[in-house]
Amino acid sequence: MKLLTFIGCGLAYAAIFSLNAQDDLNQSIERGKELYMESCVTCHLANGQGLKGTFPPLAKSDFLLKYPEKSIHSIKFGMNGKVVVNGVAYNNAMPPSGFADDEIADVMNYIRNAFGNKNTQLVTEKMVAAVKEK
Repeated sequence: MKLLTFIGCGLAYAAIFSLNAQDDLNQSIERGKELYMESCVTCHLANGQGLKGTFPPLAKSDFLLKYPEKSIHSIKFGMNGKVVVNGVAYNNAMPPSGFADDEIADVMNYIRNAFGNKNTQLVTEKMVAAVKEK
């Protein structure tokens, strides 16, 4: 009986934790969407498609999902040089966003869960802070 109580409590705790984590992700996505629409939409467009050969897509982006640290770095510090996204080479400059670490986390959570992307791993301010300029 004690084992069943222990298991039941564990399952209840896991369910509550999961719901809270999902709420945190959803709230971050909403904040990130606002930031994206203010700053990122100019180059990457409202649909995340970018401009082939000039501005890489965020929609269904293999780079974005495969290299989250590099994606964080590019938002935080900007990016110069060649990058390959979905098999297409891009060689343009992206300026640093000027966002704080918590805002970068929000934008990452938005773009990783919009435009046909789906990634339920929450990008946190702590994860962003850990990415340093090289």
